[in-house]
Amino acid sequence: MIGKGGGALLSAGCIKGILERSEQARVLVVGDLMLDRYVSGSVTRISPESSVPVVQMDKEWVGVGGAANVAANVVALGAECDLVGCVGSDDAGYELRECLRGLGVGIAGLVEIGERPTTVKTRVLAGHQQVVRIDREDSDDVSTDTVRLLRKETRRRLAACASVVLEDYDKGVLVPEIIEGVLDGARGEGVPTIVDPKRRRFFGYGSATVFKPNAKELEDALGEPVLPGDADWMEEARSRLDCDHLLLTLGRQGMVLCSTGKGTTLFPASDRAVFDVSGAGDTVTAVVSLALALGASMSEAAVMANHAAAVQVSKPGVATVTRAELYEQAAGGVEDPGVAREVGGYGES
Repeated sequence: MIGKGGGALLSAGCIKGILERSEQARVLVVGDLMLDRYVSGSVTRISPESSVPVVQMDKEWVGVGGAANVAANVVALGAECDLVGCVGSDDAGYELRECLRGLGVGIAGLVEIGERPTTVKTRVLAGHQQVVRIDREDSDDVSTDTVRLLRKETRRRLAACASVVLEDYDKGVLVPEIIEGVLDGARGEGVPTIVDPKRRRFFGYGSATVFKPNAKELEDALGEPVLPGDADWMEEARSRLDCDHLLLTLGRQGMVLCSTGKGTTLFPASDRAVFDVSGAGDTVTAVVSLALALGASMSEAAVMANHAAAVQVSKPGVATVTRAELYEQAAGGVEDPGVAREVGGYGES
């Protein structure tokens, strides 16, 4: 049963008060990087060779994806961000480095692997519709030597950060040794850890501060339907995942937060038009990590992330969100995604 609640309402002024200190924060992002390619055009006919649309290309561009997109979102909100991950010694790896450098992301922690291609996702768009996506990747676990280098780069940067993100896209970087090293190191430094998981190591992130799956990922991992409207079920799931906060994203329904000792709260999504959901989860992860780095409560971080997601899905492709856009969304006249609903009689404050 879901009842109304307003304990997590956060004004645009409060959000501005938190984010205006962004320049003082540094976030560390560790995980799977990728280069996003886009080919865009129009469809006027079907191919005579096969029953597929012919896209007449009019433009193409590249962007950053995965952990790189989380880092890009952190920087777009005014903070410093260091990135640790792998690229190949190929043209895509060079392009990815140049994109990140241009965005202002710290890339000194990137490890180049000669025998492994940079992960590339190529999306073909016709108007506002994605026609096909082509992936080039090697998703096997990285080698022991690469693990050693990644752990070294992570240790170098932990002490200077105010929060740490583990961004898992099942591309082989976040092996148990890396996960354990990051979580133990962050615990030693007293900084929060935010985990965006995938299936392969879903239960390998015990003791994380925030665990942020989507509903499908959680359902697949637990082998049962998710019940975001059931506070007892959410608390059991949080306990099984051994995290302080379970932040479950629900797509068009918003997100639900279950916190140790503070119950469960649903944050409904804005009714803003959805253009493209690509990268929305990365935006949520980035905003939560930055908000916690700046000393916000988890409830405040969830409200801010919900607003940011509403902005992000209104843009084409994988995109970032600025502070100005976040303030405008929070101050908008649409149904406010910052108005929380208590789940099962429990409110999060």
